[in-house]
Amino acid sequence: MPAVASAAMLALLAPAAEAADVAARPATPADAAASAVGLDRYYNQRLDWGSCVLGPDDKTGKDLEKAGARCADVTVPLDYSDPDGRTITVAISRLKATDTRHRVGPLLLNGGGPGGPSLGDGPDIRKAMKGVGARYDIIGVDPRFVGRSTPLDCGWPVSSSIFSAGVGRAGFDRQVALHKDLAAKCRATNGSVLPHVSTRNTARDMDVIRGALGEKKISYLGYSYGTYLGTVYTQMFPGRHDRVVLDGAIDPRRYSPRLLRGTETENEQALAGFAAWAAKRHDTYGLGRTRAQVLAALDHAIDVSARRGLTVGTAPDVFRLDDTQVPTLLFMGISDDTDEARAAFGEQMSVLAKAADGRPTRLSPEFESVLDRMTTGEESHYGSVQTAILCGDKAAPRDPERYWRDIRRSRAAHPVTGPLTNNIGPCAFWDRPKERPTQVRHDTPALLVGATGDPRTDHEGTVALHGMLPSSKLITLKGANRHGVYGYYGNACVDAKVNSYLATGRLPGKDQTCVKRDG
Repeated sequence: MPAVASAAMLALLAPAAEAADVAARPATPADAAASAVGLDRYYNQRLDWGSCVLGPDDKTGKDLEKAGARCADVTVPLDYSDPDGRTITVAISRLKATDTRHRVGPLLLNGGGPGGPSLGDGPDIRKAMKGVGARYDIIGVDPRFVGRSTPLDCGWPVSSSIFSAGVGRAGFDRQVALHKDLAAKCRATNGSVLPHVSTRNTARDMDVIRGALGEKKISYLGYSYGTYLGTVYTQMFPGRHDRVVLDGAIDPRRYSPRLLRGTETENEQALAGFAAWAAKRHDTYGLGRTRAQVLAALDHAIDVSARRGLTVGTAPDVFRLDDTQVPTLLFMGISDDTDEARAAFGEQMSVLAKAADGRPTRLSPEFESVLDRMTTGEESHYGSVQTAILCGDKAAPRDPERYWRDIRRSRAAHPVTGPLTNNIGPCAFWDRPKERPTQVRHDTPALLVGATGDPRTDHEGTVALHGMLPSSKLITLKGANRHGVYGYYGNACVDAKVNSYLATGRLPGKDQTCVKRDG
């Protein structure tokens, strides 16, 4: 499943006001020309395709093997300005086209994150593509430093750097200290590598993959952050892409380490939608019989976590949560409005509500896993790479007081989400990016997909990218609080329109609208 569809994967957005923090360098055809200097051995390398299974417990590998996929490592330079220097590997999988008579070519996948692995996504995407899937070589990719590619792990005590600032100054001060320490750990353990962790270098890797596959062009399907990566690729390598689908798209002018600012309204709308859903199921979750009562129960859990902390679970699996963590759990659970996702989220919120009332709680294995990721370094590698990409793409403001002012301003209107979306992060203490961000200079006839209530990459950003790409077309899903639609949400209207484009290469004649739970 793409990173965008996982509650643990936090995707991105930032307000347009941040766009002037670092001047952007225009992308020109010279980008593509320069990419080939001294890189022949990478573009012309022979790939050694083999089994995707790494061991007896490798579920991803077994699923790929069952689907008929093969895997290979692509060698790329760590630093594209020094192609004779250190090399790293990028892991890819391939489900070969079975309808060879009508073969289109390779379709590269990125599920977002940033930092999410996509090597294992091929079987699900081929299923979503229905009959047209047989016409593509579907290429799953773990981007540089992600998953099975050359790893990056800063050895963090937590698995993500996304937290709330809490309800007061004390929580924010703890956050400043935490993120300063996280940045220092990355610099100490991976200082020589961090300057080369960036979206522009990932786009360069994509083009090496294209060359190593022996293809003149690649098609691309990206979700969430993957839409930004896809946009950057089309700007750096114009003319080397065929069919491009960007789902949950980001306005590249708003992309920055302050990735979530501006999404408060959509997130609160999604939270209210969950509350209305849970109110109808009070007998199951015990959160209240009205939307207002459910929201009050969640506010109460945050308040108690700030005053004395919430203790959840039974020995030996006990977790103590504070007001920087509880709002993050709420935030993580509202990017999917399907009944299945809401049921899992409802169970988690029921546990928090019981803990706030001083009642004993028992954790499901799924919720225990979520808390392990939040409170320990179990998946430090994921948070390390996600942060390194964001910090390596664009500089963040340095002054903690700027963040505090933004938090205070936002808190009045958005008491739950404002302190999270405006919070400080490790990028405030990171070294400056090696390159300036990519600007959109080349029109791309892409197909954009977005839900009106997307709480991670709001629909406004998708519409903005549509305006920057005059030849693109937009499919809007109305009425859904969902991040990532095509192939995973089960909307027949969206899926059919995307598949028609992938089959024919022809965009719709005009923008299209679908409705939630259509057909």
